[in-house]
Amino acid sequence: MTYIVYGLYSEKYNKIYIGQTSNLEKRLEYHNELSEKGWTKKFRPWQVIYKENLETRSLALKREKELKSAKGRSFIRNKITSRGGSPPVGG
Repeated sequence: MTYIVYGLYSEKYNKIYIGQTSNLEKRLEYHNELSEKGWTKKFRPWQVIYKENLETRSLALKREKELKSAKGRSFIRNKITSRGGSPPVGG
């Protein structure tokens, strides 16, 4: 099984979210439509701005933690600005 570490972006609110899953399509549907509570519900709609495939869940969890650091969030924000999104503030 492959695990995916992903970065989501809410252009409307200029927010990012970083997570990991084994099924990105289902997880994105959950963030955008199915969840009835939680942080991501407040900032819909979300789009995938970054994804990375990893071989094990432990590697995915480690990478998720790295991307949630200040350096990792800066990396994700740079992905947004390189695609013409909002400037890297907040998050």
